[in-house]
Amino acid sequence: MHNADLMTAPYRIFGVEASPYSVKVRSYFRYKRIPHQWVVRDRTAMPEFQRLAKLPLVPLVVTPQGEALQDSTPILEEMERRHPDPALQPNDATLAFLSALLEEYADEWGNKPMFHYRWTYDDDQRSAAERIARESMPGASADEIASAAEMIRKRMVPRLKLVGSSKATRGVIEASFERQLRILDPHLATRSFLFGGRPTLADFGLFGQLYQCATDPTPARLMQEGARHVLRWIERMLDPHAEGDVEPWTSLEPTLFPLLRDEVGAVFLPWSTANARALERGEASFEVTLGGAPFAQETQKYHAKSLAVLRARLAAVADRSALDPILERAGCLSWLA
Repeated sequence: MHNADLMTAPYRIFGVEASPYSVKVRSYFRYKRIPHQWVVRDRTAMPEFQRLAKLPLVPLVVTPQGEALQDSTPILEEMERRHPDPALQPNDATLAFLSALLEEYADEWGNKPMFHYRWTYDDDQRSAAERIARESMPGASADEIASAAEMIRKRMVPRLKLVGSSKATRGVIEASFERQLRILDPHLATRSFLFGGRPTLADFGLFGQLYQCATDPTPARLMQEGARHVLRWIERMLDPHAEGDVEPWTSLEPTLFPLLRDEVGAVFLPWSTANARALERGEASFEVTLGGAPFAQETQKYHAKSLAVLRARLAAVADRSALDPILERAGCLSWLA
């Protein structure tokens, strides 16, 4: 390929439909109108994916210059440097940090109910395993799909422990998901996106997880019964367009603050901090009380790293006179100090 062609060739996104982080990145590319090709990481694309990827994880973005980018949030941050318009984050530093905080909550905690529902209940296991098998094996016979789906199911169910999902923690995870829907649905009843008339980083993070939930039988049923506005927001986020600007915090606060208080401050940050402390002590697992109930899981290095990045992001906010009182009232500030 000639150098001139390199500058005009579209980006390629290697991903799968059942990956929350893949569809998160794809939605961002669609919103920014960045020319790209969605490459399903099926058995035909796997050799190229393995050659380019440093980690065996989707999404993988290959730039027109042949660079390989991985990890959804760093991908969005790099693309934002290259394609700054329309801006992903609000100009207001307070809203920008709150958006980043909610994206972190979605990526690190919101993944738990998504993974939990998908691989805990039989109907969800079979539905997801079959869809994954069909996407990864184009042209396969029905018997091949069935065999592959069963192999996927047997491989994924034991991984529930990696997100802390067990019979003992089921109540905490499912209560968190249902609470999230109860908060988000009235908030999205009167606006197109989380912060108003255009999507921000928080929208893309939450969309990735909740889109997956909307495709699995058990959480989809919960959403259809009590979160129709959330479902309509998911539809918008599949190919989002700016419909206005962000709102001031005064208009967002009545319905968005409960998510910061009841989920981020009461559940996510206590869990994330406990994980980071366990990692510092060299402990293989940890237990923390969330909502009056014990929650135990294996210690995760990546979660501790992302918490450190979030704390550094807060420390970099020059004027926190409006932000700190919000975080304090939501029970978040002490965890981020």
